[in-house]
Amino acid sequence: MSEPAADPAPAAPGWRRAAGAPSLPEAHRSVLVPAGAGFWRKLLAFSGPGFLVAVGYMDPGNWATDLSGGAKFGYTLLSVIMISNLMAILLQHLCIKLGVATGRDLAQACRDHYPRPVVWFQWVLCELAIAACDLAEVVGSAIGLQLLFGIPLVWGCVITALDVLIVLLLQHRGFRYIEALVITLILTIGGCFAVELFIAKPDLGGVFAGFVPRLEILKNSEMLYVAIGILGATVMPHNLYLHSSIVQTRKYEQTAGGKREAIKFGTIDSTFALMFALFINAAILILAAASFHGNGHEGTEKIQDAYHLLDGVLGVTFASTLFAVALLASGQNSTLTGTLAGQIVMEGFLNIRLRPWLRRLITRAIAIVPAVVVIGIYGEEKSTQLLVASQVCLSMQLGFACWPLMRFTGDKAKMGEFVNPWWVKLLGWSITLVIIGLNVKLLLEIFGLTGGAKP
Repeated sequence: MSEPAADPAPAAPGWRRAAGAPSLPEAHRSVLVPAGAGFWRKLLAFSGPGFLVAVGYMDPGNWATDLSGGAKFGYTLLSVIMISNLMAILLQHLCIKLGVATGRDLAQACRDHYPRPVVWFQWVLCELAIAACDLAEVVGSAIGLQLLFGIPLVWGCVITALDVLIVLLLQHRGFRYIEALVITLILTIGGCFAVELFIAKPDLGGVFAGFVPRLEILKNSEMLYVAIGILGATVMPHNLYLHSSIVQTRKYEQTAGGKREAIKFGTIDSTFALMFALFINAAILILAAASFHGNGHEGTEKIQDAYHLLDGVLGVTFASTLFAVALLASGQNSTLTGTLAGQIVMEGFLNIRLRPWLRRLITRAIAIVPAVVVIGIYGEEKSTQLLVASQVCLSMQLGFACWPLMRFTGDKAKMGEFVNPWWVKLLGWSITLVIIGLNVKLLLEIFGLTGGAKP
């Protein structure tokens, strides 16, 4: 491990410290964007980072909340998934702007703006969030392996450590290979759920009505609890750090025009990818609503319970297998991006460079050890509680990522001509305050400090 690099001087306008070395240096500006190419060829060159980010919006941590919402309340909470996704689209757009306009990812921007004690505090919180997110992916992958092959959860958690080798191999060959694997797994998840929905034959009228927001969600405390859980599981803090870094893997012209083009194509990429994530999350809830709501299975919340019920409810023998394959693909996909986020956060906040294999090994160990310990001591029935606990930890950290993102992208001294216009500031700060407020409410209800209903 190398020592923290000294911050070079002088600082750039608007920053306390000058920019250091880029994060993910092995992939920085490694994907060439042809200067004279047409629209579609340039879009293809910029496509990829959005799908790595979208992975975090369809990870196993979302499955429990989506299953619970569909089984208990039918299609009603589809509007919450849609609103959460629209919030995510704006936040990820701002990450692209920050990375392109300043040449800094969100972690580096925090290091170059805040005093050192604040930076260390933010780093600790972010590492906890990444560990919590990784914990959900480890447990989700392990559940998928157990459902498909009968592997005990403890051994399934250990097996998931092997994805470190996959990331190292692919990144050595080029960042495009990682993107290709992630997109392949996303398409696998989408294909599985497309078949599941065809078999389930949901009520299309109810589906379309579910996308219309209802006041009932705010009035019904139990429904509001699940809705807040869906929001907390959808918007992931580590995605903000990840996206602001990997958008810099593209080698585009470092001019005002080149940066505007990079922001435009990056936003198209991320918006399309996040709409695909909306389909996945909505499909989980729709499948649960069509299969379990109104037929005596409204209490279905555990992923394992849904797996065992699907074949009988839908009347086919392969429905549960498709469900488990999608879960395994989701867990593996999320661990790939989580390890990248871990490297970005450590390099960005602390300017400490570890060998990629060591950084990823540390990230996996932080997630695998608590999963193995809890499952080993308390039994496999605690796997769902582990998923819930990981989402609570993510909720606690989310505001600490959204706040500086809005702060930096709204500062003309930092962003120059790319500073947020007033309407984006208004919308972005409103979203940030709503996310913080709802997640605080979720935490209070989980710990029994309010009168809200708990599952």
